[in-house]
Amino acid sequence: MTPRFHFISGLPRSGSTLTSAILRQNPRFHAGISSPLAGLADGIIAQVSAGTEMSTMVNEEQRARLLRGLFDAYYADRDEALIFDTNRAWTAKLAMLMRLFPEARVICCVRDVAWVMDSLERQYRNNAFEHTRLFNNPAERSTVYTRLEALAGANRLVGYAWHALREACYGEFAERLVIVDYDLLTQRPAEVFQLLYQFIGEEPFAHDFAAVEFDAPAFDAQLGLDGLHRVHRSVAPRPRQTVLPPDLFKRYSNMAFWRDLTDSRAFRIVAQQPEGAPPQSQELPH
Repeated sequence: MTPRFHFISGLPRSGSTLTSAILRQNPRFHAGISSPLAGLADGIIAQVSAGTEMSTMVNEEQRARLLRGLFDAYYADRDEALIFDTNRAWTAKLAMLMRLFPEARVICCVRDVAWVMDSLERQYRNNAFEHTRLFNNPAERSTVYTRLEALAGANRLVGYAWHALREACYGEFAERLVIVDYDLLTQRPAEVFQLLYQFIGEEPFAHDFAAVEFDAPAFDAQLGLDGLHRVHRSVAPRPRQTVLPPDLFKRYSNMAFWRDLTDSRAFRIVAQQPEGAPPQSQELPH
């Protein structure tokens, strides 16, 4: 049986691993951490694009078959009916995805960017005896100011994901997206997942939000960030004080453009909005 595909994308440190871990409880679903498929697909396209000797040997239909075959081959050992593939790049590659998978939906995990930065800085400090691969040189990793500036770059971990998500929210495939806020997910996971199932058109499933398990120690070790993809067993809010200087926290706290998507067709799972809220929001009562 050929599986169907949906995708998970959005910002780092915003609940994509947690979302995958919960989805995996459903025996019909498979979900994991970031896969290599986005990069592999780019590699195939590069090999047959204009300027290469193979560009005239592989037509449009063949390219589509090669790319679809890549997904089928990568997941050939899975027997679940529905695959959720995760990569922050998917929001920048919707034109390709929607050609390959016309019925696909994309779950976009978001979080206040200041708290994304706080989470990454905590990871850096928790691995104080390791030069993580988040940074390219000693100058970038020298202080919290240079570290966050590097992460916010347009082609770096946070900046790239933020730009790609913004592009997707205002693009021609915006109605295929659902925005899921990390804070709401941790506060009210059962209600959020009820709406997620409605969005992807699947029958409800009784998830156990007190027994969520996921870890990827080998993947995290090659990044030099132990525990990066380890999730808490119980889904619950965990308030804390930020480790960022106040000026840095303020700088990144005004980047949550998804809170006002009146000009976008993307769906959002949000707390109940005032009267006149955009119709594409799926609302939870207070």
